[in-house]
Amino acid sequence: MKLETLFLFLIALSIISYYIAMRRAIMSVDSQQSISKLHSMPTYHGYYAVICSFVPPMIIIFLWLVFEQRVISTLLISNFSNIKVLSQGEINLFLTNVQNTLYSNLFSQDGTRFQSEIQQATIILKSYQSISRIILSVFAIAVSIIGIITVHRKINQNYRARNKFENAVSKLLMTSSLVAIFTTIGIVLSVLFESFRFFNEVSFWDFIFGTEWSPQTALRDDQVGSSGSFGILPLFVGTILITIIAMLVAGPIGLMTAIYLGQYASPRFRNIAKPLLEVLAGIPTVVYGFFAALTLAPFLRTWGESVGLNVASESALAAGMVMGIMIIPLISSLSDDAINAVPIAMSEGALGLGSTESEVIKKVVLPAALPGIVGGFLLAISRAIGETMIVVMAAGLSANLTVNPLEAVTTVTVQIVTLLVGDQEFDSAKTLAAFALGLVLFIVTLGLNVFGLYIVRKYREQYE
Repeated sequence: MKLETLFLFLIALSIISYYIAMRRAIMSVDSQQSISKLHSMPTYHGYYAVICSFVPPMIIIFLWLVFEQRVISTLLISNFSNIKVLSQGEINLFLTNVQNTLYSNLFSQDGTRFQSEIQQATIILKSYQSISRIILSVFAIAVSIIGIITVHRKINQNYRARNKFENAVSKLLMTSSLVAIFTTIGIVLSVLFESFRFFNEVSFWDFIFGTEWSPQTALRDDQVGSSGSFGILPLFVGTILITIIAMLVAGPIGLMTAIYLGQYASPRFRNIAKPLLEVLAGIPTVVYGFFAALTLAPFLRTWGESVGLNVASESALAAGMVMGIMIIPLISSLSDDAINAVPIAMSEGALGLGSTESEVIKKVVLPAALPGIVGGFLLAISRAIGETMIVVMAAGLSANLTVNPLEAVTTVTVQIVTLLVGDQEFDSAKTLAAFALGLVLFIVTLGLNVFGLYIVRKYREQYE
């Protein structure tokens, strides 16, 4: 049975169990008028029956899918004595060839080495997968039916279905929270572990304070650049430079737009302008990259030549300006929401004391909305720091240590993508450097979030 069919079948069982549980709860009292004697309303009996008939089989399906591939691969390899003696990398290549043959009849470059074994393994793999899905379907349906029978046998006039249901929902919510927490912890630990491996090969201080970034390592010791250069300063300076340019474009425009829409614009104009402005947030970043590379960058180069400036074809200025245009809706929307959240009584009180409208905005509305505005700015900064496509297309890949916005630079995120493109072995400094860059980016973003939280808490207390 396919997973989609199994899922729909379990949903059908849950719906049936809901109505049966409600019916059984109603029948447990003398008459329709005696429903009030039930400890829990019939709907709670139905909800709890749905949880008991749907959640356990879904947990089983999830765990089964997590371990299914590993178990099947182990059983598959055990059928071929000449494959078991290979290295782990060769075994993984063999399994990849088997899966490609099963799903698309494609072979990798080394696929013909064990062509007969691959053909046999494809047939065995298909049978193993069919048997696995049959066992999974029977097991999941059986667990669902057992859950339905167990709940329905317990239903009576005094059964605390509401308490059971609320406890189950509470546990589900707690589990969801734990999944999010442990996922975050896992991401951080994986980045830390790989970063420590990198720092075992490259000095931490050379990485933080190095002024050259050239991660290409040679295959032989006698080749030039065999040790590589892993100084992060060019990447970090390029990231900060582009982010500053973007915020110089987006910050004033976004904030002034929010002030106009929130305080001066008529409702009709606001209802038209704000949705149109937020359309910019839905444009893919690759489109902004094309605009920067094909329109803005040539314009800046031509303008620079006309005034005697040497503007590179790929420059931090072009990337920063386009990135600023991209994050204008983010700042304006969040700032507008923060301004509109200020109690109208504060503005009316200031106007009643004789303040002008501009004075009300500068001395009442903006200070009161400052936490939300700061939060929007920090979110926009984080968005600019993490942008990749615009930088690749408009600023280039050159790791130049410069603060000149007319020259080509690169950023941390661009280099992470560059280092991980293609088939890479995760035992070289070149590949592990991506995790070290990710760790630095994580620390910087975390610092921005902590600072933003401090500002929000500090100023929010004054207006509550």
